[in-house]
Amino acid sequence: MNKIKLKICGMRNLENIREVSALRPDYIGFIFYAKSPRYVGEDFKLPSDFPADIKKVGVFVNASTEEMLKQVQRLRLDYLQLHGNESSQQCEELKKQGVSVIKVFSVDDDFDFNATKPFKHCVDFFLFDTKGKYYGGNARTFNWNILKNDNHQVPFFLSGGISSYNIKDIKELKGMNLYAIDINSGVEATPGMKDIEKIKNIKSEL
Repeated sequence: MNKIKLKICGMRNLENIREVSALRPDYIGFIFYAKSPRYVGEDFKLPSDFPADIKKVGVFVNASTEEMLKQVQRLRLDYLQLHGNESSQQCEELKKQGVSVIKVFSVDDDFDFNATKPFKHCVDFFLFDTKGKYYGGNARTFNWNILKNDNHQVPFFLSGGISSYNIKDIKELKGMNLYAIDINSGVEATPGMKDIEKIKNIKSEL
């Protein structure tokens, strides 16, 4: 299995972004959803010394194509992560604009992977997160055995309550098209503030 890549999501504090960037995760995510406790705010700017080799991901929930493209241009985002009820048509529009897309699906024991089919041709990655009260950040894992119900032609990110306590269980997914893990609340001191030691512990297991 290729080395699993690492995404740290839900960042907004500039100094904390610098600290996490020094660990060289592959992706860092910024949430542009106003109802999230990790919302970056309207005037968010990246540190001027943000490393060029870390991919920048903008996380949106049911936003307009225009709003997302505005932030792509303003912050030079590398990916858009769509966490709501976005359509495959909207994904196609974004792809036509040269934007890379991660489409999120909220998973529980009843999840039907047929829901992913319309998106297979118009996204770069899927992301499977735990279905819960919030659009992400529910701090709970789902039953990863559910993932065996699909052939995973599209490489995917795994999210939902991943922490140093369960990172070793990722090995159970060997042979699937798992591309990256996405960690957020499982490595936080407070919402939006990441604990560097917790991230180091997870990174050492990948």
